[in-house]
Amino acid sequence: MQPLLVLFLITSWVAAQPAGPCHCDPSKPETMQDRQCSLCREAEKQPGEMELFYLKDNNPRKPNRWLVLTRRHADGLGGLGQLTAKERTAIWTAAIKKAKELWGEEWGVAYNGDVVRTQCHMHLHIGKLLGGIEGGKFVVVSRVEDIPLPKDGTGLWVHPDGKRMHVHLNEQICETVLLR
Repeated sequence: MQPLLVLFLITSWVAAQPAGPCHCDPSKPETMQDRQCSLCREAEKQPGEMELFYLKDNNPRKPNRWLVLTRRHADGLGGLGQLTAKERTAIWTAAIKKAKELWGEEWGVAYNGDVVRTQCHMHLHIGKLLGGIEGGKFVVVSRVEDIPLPKDGTGLWVHPDGKRMHVHLNEQICETVLLR
């Protein structure tokens, strides 16, 4: 095998590894230097009174992607389960609002599962839903408040269907349903 190909494969594998437990502590800047803590560092740049904020995804392979993040830090991988029902409603509402602004009725919002998440700070992916991906089982909801909370470390993705939304559950890699 070519040495450059081997190096590329190893680098890609390392970059795609899950975040693992988060040890970020904003009061100790040295704990926030790991790659998995980059969104924690971004949260620290935001005004303290902000609850949520948007970031353009800085991955050059995802030029059409946005993120919505909580300002506050959570323990561990900072998953949806650490947010209150009110906070979950707020982040889903903010994500869908931004998605509609950007993509009209072709929007999608995704939350990756614990196994594949590479950042330890709570965030949702916002983008244009890829065509022809509807399939499998989904739950139909009419309100943001009704988007279920995964309880098993899996992720979910949400998209519109007329006045309702389809919520696809029990997946790990969910952001791949969105245009890069």
